[in-house]
Amino acid sequence: MRRTVALILAAALLLPMAARALDLERPEVHSFVDEMVDRHHLDRKWVERVVGAAETKSAIVDAMSKPAEKVMQWAAYRRIFLTEQRIRDGRAFYAEHRAQLEDAASRTGVPGEIIAAIVGVETFYGTKTGRYRVLDALATLAFDYPARAPYFRAELEQFLLLSREAAFDPLKATGSYAGAMGAPQFMPRSYRSFARDGDHDGHIDLWSDWADIIESVAHYFVEHGWRRGEPVFATAQLWDPDVEELPANRLELGQSIGSLRTRGVEFDSTLADDAKAMFVALRDTEAPTYRVGFHNFWVITRYNHSAMYALAVSELASALATPVPDPDAAPVPATDPAAP
Repeated sequence: MRRTVALILAAALLLPMAARALDLERPEVHSFVDEMVDRHHLDRKWVERVVGAAETKSAIVDAMSKPAEKVMQWAAYRRIFLTEQRIRDGRAFYAEHRAQLEDAASRTGVPGEIIAAIVGVETFYGTKTGRYRVLDALATLAFDYPARAPYFRAELEQFLLLSREAAFDPLKATGSYAGAMGAPQFMPRSYRSFARDGDHDGHIDLWSDWADIIESVAHYFVEHGWRRGEPVFATAQLWDPDVEELPANRLELGQSIGSLRTRGVEFDSTLADDAKAMFVALRDTEAPTYRVGFHNFWVITRYNHSAMYALAVSELASALATPVPDPDAAPVPATDPAAP
């Protein structure tokens, strides 16, 4: 019996801990509590109760270490977001919320299909908003993920402030493994900075209030410089092998339409030659494909710092904007029946 118990205990020690309570006595945790009290004048007992209720989870660190944008090639990544179901559900979503989407588009210049595509890519139109407690995700990454601890510590700070301002229970809010919340997956700082009360009811709810969600996504893009009526990207071709050395996938507008064309990148655009642009090279197992991203493409990368993400949003938006043929409509003749 002793030997059996010893073996069980030894095996348990070898298994990674799925979750453990956050220790308030850890110096970095204790310091965080002090900062929240001193800087924001929050009640110490409340801060300790909330932070002490957090659980750090190894699954969160694992997920953060291998995001799809970094481990997948474009074709596989595209298949996740450009499915028939996501397009079909997106068109139904657009039809249901058409008035709100088009009102936001007319006022802000952000197309309704772009707003719909954001929530389509992020949470399948609000149906998959995340299963982790936001508190657990942010605490895990703030104190047990050294690579980005300062960023997530700041987001944990913002989350506590947000929970007081918005009067929601910080122990119950759920989101992604990174702590992003609601249908548009706003991080706490973005929630506090860019979320808007779309229906003017005095309360902002990014989980279920679609007037708030649509207005907030549109406002996020406006604040990051969206330009009304401008294109997002163009498909490109390379004829000069030397252009393979052209810097690609840098999320900055470091080129211009004219400079890219001078270096052998061929694409269609009505923008002026001095318009800023970026070169995007999408590597796949068969052959690379190329895009040129314009200013609005760069704006989408402010939402998620990935060229593949911006392209998935753009292509899904295009699919949602494409009219669906009416199966009951009379067929269009191939030629003019009045023609001789």
